[in-house]
Amino acid sequence: MAYWIKMNYERETYLIDLDSISAFASGFNKRITFWLPDNGKPIIINNSNNPKTYEDILAYIQRITIHPIGNYWVKIVYDRHEYIIDLNRLSTFVFDSSQRIMFWLPDGKESIIINPQTNSEAYSKVLDFIHQKTGYSVP
Repeated sequence: MAYWIKMNYERETYLIDLDSISAFASGFNKRITFWLPDNGKPIIINNSNNPKTYEDILAYIQRITIHPIGNYWVKIVYDRHEYIIDLNRLSTFVFDSSQRIMFWLPDGKESIIINPQTNSEAYSKVLDFIHQKTGYSVP
C-alpha cells in the first residue's frame, strides 16, 4: 500500500511514495534526510521551512518503526545521526578484521559502519537479519 505525500522543495513540487524510501536520517539539528529512489537525490526537511511535510514524515517514521509491515526497519546511531533503515533493501554487507559491519544505503550511496562494541544492539539486529535472510552466520 502506497503512502504518498505532496511537498514543495527547492521551488518544485514533489509527489513521493514514502513506502519507496529505504532509509531516513535525522540529526541533532532536527532535520530529516531521505534519498529519492533511483537517483539518490537527498531531500532535507526541517520543521521551520516545511512544517507540514516534516510532521507527515515523522508520523510515517513512527508508523513504520512501531508496526513494520513486511519490512525489517532498524534504528542505527552512526556519525551523530539516527538512521532508520529497511534492511530488506540492502544487498551487500562487508565484515572487516575488527568484526565491524559495513553496508551502503541503497539510494543514498552512503556507507554505514557498525561497531559491535559501540553499537551492540544495532550490530546484533543486523547479524540476526543477515542470518535470517542469507542463512550465513558471520563473523
